[in-house]
Amino acid sequence: MNAFPEPVDRLVRELQRLPGIGRRTATRLAFHLLKDTDDHAHALAQAIEDVKTHISCCGICFQLTDVEPCRLCTNPARDASTILVVEQPGDLMTFEGTGMFRGLYHVLAGRIDPLAGVRPEDLTVPALLERIDVPEKNARGVRVTEVILGLNPNLEGDSTTLYLAEVLSQRDVQVTRLARGLPSGSQLEFANNAILADALHGRQGVEDGVG
Repeated sequence: MNAFPEPVDRLVRELQRLPGIGRRTATRLAFHLLKDTDDHAHALAQAIEDVKTHISCCGICFQLTDVEPCRLCTNPARDASTILVVEQPGDLMTFEGTGMFRGLYHVLAGRIDPLAGVRPEDLTVPALLERIDVPEKNARGVRVTEVILGLNPNLEGDSTTLYLAEVLSQRDVQVTRLARGLPSGSQLEFANNAILADALHGRQGVEDGVG
């Protein structure tokens, strides 16, 4: 028999569904919410509802946005001829945090993983190629001249980088990748700004090798 009232137990179970949250942490968070003010609890609930209701993916770069196109794609101060390809919106925010990149992004919404059944067409790869092949499909109708492959330095990320490098080599666009400085198997979101800034600044052509 559960010692918690049903609403508390249900809250704990829902919190456990979040990444990295086990039963103990979920219970601690639930009790924190119970002790918090009604205003804070309602503000959290409203923020979650607003995100689910008003946030979608930009039709150009596929980052999270509440306007269409997103504010990065419509910003005239950004260099729309350079696209940094990342796996997830969180990676985009990580690069933005460096303050070093002034181009645009393309969020793949994952990475190629044959064992998990994830193919290029399951990601936003076709939309990336369309942005390159048809300038009108890119932000502000600008022709893409450089694509930077900024995927996580692990097996699936490197495999996706190799695939994209091969496909993009058939197009009139410069293809570069981040300079090696990130530990193999690591995640970009955990890298510090200095390392990411160096990786961007020292990016190299894919002909210099991947891996």
